[in-house]
Amino acid sequence: MKSVKPNNVKVFIVDDDEAVRDSLSLLLDLKGHRTETFASAEDFLAAWRPECGGCLVLDIRMPGMSGLALQKRLAEMAVRLPVILVTAHGDIAATRDAFKAGAVDFIEKPIDDQALLAAVHTALERDAERRRIEAEREEVMARLERLTDREREVLDLVVGGQHNREIAAVLGISPRTVEVYKARLMEKLQVRRSSELIRMMLNLRQASAA
Repeated sequence: MKSVKPNNVKVFIVDDDEAVRDSLSLLLDLKGHRTETFASAEDFLAAWRPECGGCLVLDIRMPGMSGLALQKRLAEMAVRLPVILVTAHGDIAATRDAFKAGAVDFIEKPIDDQALLAAVHTALERDAERRRIEAEREEVMARLERLTDREREVLDLVVGGQHNREIAAVLGISPRTVEVYKARLMEKLQVRRSSELIRMMLNLRQASAA
């Protein structure tokens, strides 16, 4: 994952109505948000880059690809940009599908400014937290690459809950040698205690499975 620079954090507005795009962009710009507007889902997909962060304010009904279809397409592309769906044709089924697909909010037109600003605030916080977790994961992965094969074996056994003597028996080495390997791998991973080591690896597995 490429790091996201502050200038690439934007509120992306996708709506086929030019007046809506302009009014939403003006509102958000006045509140200090960087915005970028698109007249269609296809235009947004053509312009999207992995180094972009922020959130997506998306009209649910547009010519061509609909908002829900774009939301589904982004999920297939593993793009985790938080989505706020807006529509003049709200219905229960669309709302259910939007939230099932992970939408932050679902707002009907005419859009209430405060409701939109609150939803954007929530979406940007969610995106910032996601990027923070991904950055931490990448840092841990980089540290893991510095381990030798033997250190990885010891690490896996430590995380599996085995003690030094048990690890020594499994690997055919002395408990003292296990301690040496543990000290080296903990230094490389920048942790001081076995509990920190185990927590780091469990967090990594959870993040990878998410």
